[in-house]
Amino acid sequence: MAKIINVIKGTKDILPQDIEQWHRLEEKALEVFSKYGYKEIRTPIFEATELFARGVGDTTDIVNKEMYTFEKSERSLTLRPENTAGVVRSYIENGMSRLSAPVKLWYKGPMFRYERPQAGRQRQFHQVGVEMFGIKQPTADAEVILLAVNYLKSLGLNDLEVEINSLGCPKCREEYKRKIKEVLKPEFENLCEDCQNRYEKNPLRLLDCKVESCKAIFEKPEIQKVIQSDFICEECAAHYKELKSYLDKLEVPYVENKLLVRGLDYYNRTVFEIKSNNLGSQNAVCGGGRYDSLVRNLGGEDTPAVGWAMGMERLNSLLPEIEPKKLKAYIVSNYPTEAFSLAEEIRSFGFDVEFDLANKKFTKQLEKASKVAEYAVILGEDEIKNNEVSVKNLATSNQVTIKRNELKSHLL
Repeated sequence: MAKIINVIKGTKDILPQDIEQWHRLEEKALEVFSKYGYKEIRTPIFEATELFARGVGDTTDIVNKEMYTFEKSERSLTLRPENTAGVVRSYIENGMSRLSAPVKLWYKGPMFRYERPQAGRQRQFHQVGVEMFGIKQPTADAEVILLAVNYLKSLGLNDLEVEINSLGCPKCREEYKRKIKEVLKPEFENLCEDCQNRYEKNPLRLLDCKVESCKAIFEKPEIQKVIQSDFICEECAAHYKELKSYLDKLEVPYVENKLLVRGLDYYNRTVFEIKSNNLGSQNAVCGGGRYDSLVRNLGGEDTPAVGWAMGMERLNSLLPEIEPKKLKAYIVSNYPTEAFSLAEEIRSFGFDVEFDLANKKFTKQLEKASKVAEYAVILGEDEIKNNEVSVKNLATSNQVTIKRNELKSHLL
């Protein structure tokens, strides 16, 4: 017997019994995002490695540790670890800047990061996300946050907590970085290895550290004083204040979290996360923010932009399982030719229908029908002779015999 080949660690099959939950996420995305004027975009699964090095940032864990990169024809290519950089590349390459602002796009699909697999996190995972280009005002920030909240609510996730922060612009952030480094310098040797590496390259990322010993250091009063200070410039402060006023008006509850910096280098001003308390445990389900310099950094014109992404595996883990959708009808018959013909007729009505291709015993077919369908459509010798069908409602066990041309209206 040949050796069995198993699925690669960190990847999973999405099986037929689970796929309806995925369809629900995708169909709700199309329904909700369309109401706000967002159009779907589908970008390639692999891109030039340089796109992510320049876009995501060469100081991030994603670029340094987690990308799947390979050489082909002397060119470095990478499976996408996130999709904002790819959408921005497409925005520039396809001249979308010539379109009337805002340009609103949404996407869904697989991403790839080499990290330790755990509950809700795989090496191949799926995201749904939105990106908006061309609007610098905080109305754009407010809309994408509202859109995320309404999408989650449409899925039945109502116990939500929105966390927001402003990172300021590059100019006012430099002074904040200097102060963070200054106050953490005496603690440098006590920081974890990742934080020591980030200290020079990207000190704001230290605030995002999940290591308990580092979190304890950041709680010290002298360090908290710097973290909680209002470092952002007047213009950034006005932008942040206006965003909060919109969220208040839209009745979107939020809390301010000065430690919220997000893990990607391209963010500026607004950053946010949305957490769900569904099923009794708090989980971050959405993260995003504003990235006004990314289009320019990737070769496009200076273009303000804002967006977010959600992990679809995480969403699925928070949602209750849904009952598999049943067929409208299952044909029970020992006359395969007639059953084939009737099945095609019922499908032409717009209904899902199957019959037993193996022509098993009548009782076995009826047993199968009771598990997979709403109705059993029985086609025996008498029914064929009289141009009739017997229809059994499998929920109530009521059975009637009707003329074949009445079947469509009966099933309706």
